[in-house]
Amino acid sequence: MSTQAGASARWARGIISLIIVLGAFAAAWFIPPKLGLDLSGGTQIVLQTEDGPDGTPADAENTDKVIEVLRQRIDSLGVSEATMSRSGSDRIIVELPGVQDPTEAADILGQTAQLTFHPVLGVAPSGGAGIAPPTGDNANAPSSEADDAKAPADAAKEKEDDKGGDSGGKDAKDEKKDSGDSGLSDEQLQQMLQGQGQGQPPGGGGQPAENPEDVKLTLPDDQGQQLQLGATAIKGDKVASANAVLDSTTQTQWQVDVSFRGDGKEQWRKLTGQAACNPMGDPKRRVAIVLDDKIISAPEVNQEVACDTGMSGGSTTITSSTFTKESANELAVLIEGGSLPLPVQEIQRQTVGPTLGADAIKASFIAGGVGILLTAIYICLAYRFVGFLASIALACYTLIAYAALVALGATLTLPGLAGFVLAIGMAIDANVLIFERAREEHQQQKKIYESNKSAGMIDATEAETEQAEAGVLSRRRRRAIPPNLQKAFVNGTQKAWSAVIDTNITTLIAAALLFFLASGNVQGFGVTLGLGTLASMISALIIARVFVEWAVRRRVVRKHPAISGISKISGVRAWLIEHNPNLMKLRKVFLGIAGLVVVIAVIGAVVRPANFGVEFTGGRVMDFTTEQSISVTDARQTVSDAGFPSAVVQKSGDGDIAVRTGPISDADAEKIQNAIGDEAGSADRVSDEKIGPSMGNELRNKAVIALIAALALQLVYLAWRFRWSFGLATMISLAFNLSVVIGLFLWLGKPIDGVFLAALLSVIGFTVNDAVVVMDRIRDEWARDSKSSFVSITNTAILHTLPRTVNTTIGGVFILATLAIFGGSSLRDFSIAMLVGLITGVLSTITVAAPLAIWLQKFDTTEPPHVLKEKKTKQRREMRSAREQTDGAVV
Repeated sequence: MSTQAGASARWARGIISLIIVLGAFAAAWFIPPKLGLDLSGGTQIVLQTEDGPDGTPADAENTDKVIEVLRQRIDSLGVSEATMSRSGSDRIIVELPGVQDPTEAADILGQTAQLTFHPVLGVAPSGGAGIAPPTGDNANAPSSEADDAKAPADAAKEKEDDKGGDSGGKDAKDEKKDSGDSGLSDEQLQQMLQGQGQGQPPGGGGQPAENPEDVKLTLPDDQGQQLQLGATAIKGDKVASANAVLDSTTQTQWQVDVSFRGDGKEQWRKLTGQAACNPMGDPKRRVAIVLDDKIISAPEVNQEVACDTGMSGGSTTITSSTFTKESANELAVLIEGGSLPLPVQEIQRQTVGPTLGADAIKASFIAGGVGILLTAIYICLAYRFVGFLASIALACYTLIAYAALVALGATLTLPGLAGFVLAIGMAIDANVLIFERAREEHQQQKKIYESNKSAGMIDATEAETEQAEAGVLSRRRRRAIPPNLQKAFVNGTQKAWSAVIDTNITTLIAAALLFFLASGNVQGFGVTLGLGTLASMISALIIARVFVEWAVRRRVVRKHPAISGISKISGVRAWLIEHNPNLMKLRKVFLGIAGLVVVIAVIGAVVRPANFGVEFTGGRVMDFTTEQSISVTDARQTVSDAGFPSAVVQKSGDGDIAVRTGPISDADAEKIQNAIGDEAGSADRVSDEKIGPSMGNELRNKAVIALIAALALQLVYLAWRFRWSFGLATMISLAFNLSVVIGLFLWLGKPIDGVFLAALLSVIGFTVNDAVVVMDRIRDEWARDSKSSFVSITNTAILHTLPRTVNTTIGGVFILATLAIFGGSSLRDFSIAMLVGLITGVLSTITVAAPLAIWLQKFDTTEPPHVLKEKKTKQRREMRSAREQTDGAVV
């Protein structure tokens, strides 16, 4: 019965493993990955909606309406595969693949595009009386020199008369002819028509409004004349269409044809009819077209238009002598796209060149490949044949984790690749825990076998051995059952199960905090770390188990158990067991050294102020690649001479120049690029990240919340799974580890940014992992040994887990070292922080967590594990007796 059950379980695990691997292969083959812009190249812009001036709230519903308007604008620009998504209730993430110069797109997205048509009531006096235009960081209209609006031109004069003529006095062709015949330029002719040809200064040339209370806006036209405007006569939502076209007559001048819908047609007729009641040359005969509080056109109504009759047809044309194809199309996009329901503010922008993205992918794959290869080689040397099988399972892990990533549609970013590679360490850790436990079980079986042999028992036959392996009870003489690899592996897996689950849950907690509290690329790191951790559990607990169980049942392995890798403990562990060094005798020395290290780290925080990255302070950081080599000193002087003396200039990558400034405009960024280019032949901006002050404060606050939440959640989980003294000791050890990493970065002047935050949370996960393994072993040793002192039990647990710690740490060092060497500058600081955190995490478990657990145990009144165990002794004794009778063991 037991034999059949065991075989069924093995078959079930094998079928499940096959289905998982085949499904992962299909997903990886048929579903293309979704690369982040830091890998594919392009621009990401984060916008935040604000409450409208009319009280419209910036909630999720209105933000979705903003997204629809913005999508029309982006589509009109012709950007392929652009994506927009709402984040929270008031934030919009716009991704523009392939866009390397995002200035135009940012301008288009950032403008509220409030298009309105106003009557001109008069001209403000030279003293500036009247209502001033609103102040603020309003986006400029695409062209402030659009100077004419008229009915659509037609070749036939009769059709022009039917439409009421044009609102500019003449059509484009006649206007150019007249200006050419008279020898006057367009500007001179316009001044003459407006009565400004007598040298009157801007602000004069007309009477002020008869009733100042009717004046709603005072804005300058393209000549600088301050026009007093009445209330809005037509809103932008009445515009049916706007198209950038060439003048149908000359086919040389770009213009924008605008047509109205619904009530807009009648409103346009009334507006032009009222203006036509004023004499030619009077500013009140003009109509002002306003876009985002900028007059883009203020034409005078043609003299053929009768008073109170106005222009029929519901359409007009905006012309300008400065219109190009791009500027005319930009204006048409804004007009036709409509007004945004809410104002928006750009709070973050990131641009990465395609070359930099391709290099990052190549470097990450090299790092991952080399790291996996070195880890596989080491695990094969340490655990022989089962290590080789674990390496195959590791390849399956890679396939499963990647397939899960593409199947869920998650975006793969550069930090995400780091998380993907880093999760390899979790897969190795689970295998190492199981293999070390299996070695212990095999050693225990060997001791029992030798004891039985010395008691005079004869060896069991092959049939009896197989029955004992299967757990089948039979009436027979007592036999000495030789050690069994399969039984050792199965028992080792069961005993390592709790430690494997605990270590993975602590890592998942860190990954979840990164996902919910981080943003952008760092959030992608949390996603891949979480998926990789889950994939590592499948790889170690299911796939690797199928491989190993199959291998240890082969006759050649059973006859030569030494090749398996789990038939005996390692030489290091054997030496530790034989000599039993009393590490806890030095616990006070360990704590004193740890306290000194913390003091040095705190001094670093005082002496060396934190170098917060642009993510936490707000500002702009740009990477430039230059044609000629330029030193940091020369580049710093060049940037200072360009008007940015406080900018931070550093080396970045292979000879690139990184410039970090406060919040600056796109024009200032262009100025810095040109200055560096003049000094070094030429300069290309390969990456550009811009973060507003509000976004920086938010990210900084979230970073603090993430760290506090990580410590609190880990403490709660450990206190629940173990004892409160164990949990508190681990948290203090964790705080020590974090202080070491942060202190090192402060002393070295390394940037404290979002990637560093990801490293810290990963360090928390790995540090807790190591502490969990030791605390789990202390609990097991304590449950078996109720007579020894807690100090002795703790020391024994550390010695038993030290080989696992060394093997796992070496595997992690291989991964992180390859990331630091091949991963590029963007991952180098991350890898350094992780390397330091990984090594100090191992040491802090021995030198801080264990000594503190010994001291705190004096105050912990929770029942010891052996007391809890004794409450179920009767049931366990019966089960143990049945097993011992089966294998002939004598205890």
